[in-house]
Amino acid sequence: MPEADWRVSYPGIKIMSRLESVENEVKQLTAEELRAFRDWFAEFDSAAWDGQFESDVRTGKLDHLAERALRDYNADKATEL
Repeated sequence: MPEADWRVSYPGIKIMSRLESVENEVKQLTAEELRAFRDWFAEFDSAAWDGQFESDVRTGKLDHLAERALRDYNADKATEL
């Protein structure tokens, strides 16, 4: 399967060049280094996701979901786990 060509013209070229550089570095890691990188990235990605989730909660972006869940629960539409 051919790799997608992510190169774009101005203004994104600088960003994609950084990404390509990271990809090339990752491809050169030893098995042990790759394992350590995976562990680090999983933690990094998890922290980023948690941060986004917490921000969404603080700004009310998820309020409609909580309201719907409570409405369904109060209408006996909830399923016990």
